[in-house]
Amino acid sequence: MRNVIIILGSPNSPKGRLHKIAIGRVNKCLEIFNPETDMILCTGGFGSHFNTTEKPHAAYLKRYLMRKGIAESYFLPFALSSNTVEDATKSKAILLENTFKKVTIITTEYHLRRVQLIFDEILEGIEKTYVPVPNNISKSIFQKFEKHEDKAVEGILRDGLYY
Repeated sequence: MRNVIIILGSPNSPKGRLHKIAIGRVNKCLEIFNPETDMILCTGGFGSHFNTTEKPHAAYLKRYLMRKGIAESYFLPFALSSNTVEDATKSKAILLENTFKKVTIITTEYHLRRVQLIFDEILEGIEKTYVPVPNNISKSIFQKFEKHEDKAVEGILRDGLYY
């Protein structure tokens, strides 16, 4: 049974340059990727909060990984998502289409709790491993993201997950 490494999307510049957060995530993929057992699923489409270019964010993740030596044959179709819930729902459709039952989900530490709540529900029945990447952003940006994550987690716990 093959494993799928899911790399969650994050910001890129208007010219497609990956933000430090995205680079941390793809570098973690490079660190753990095993060509004998793994396939890669890149997430991220378009959104004013993370990607306003003409290409989906997932394409920039894939380009980075291919430049680092990962062959085209290891990539699944993109999960063209615009938020974390869509990361999970669109990934699930790809996983089920290809009958994968084991995934490794890469995100950043500040995002992990919300990712676990979402993916545990949406990918119920699929074996999951979560791999957090250390927060590699400034303290002020981290505090902003942490506040956003706390509010989002509170909403999920209070209202449930809508998808």
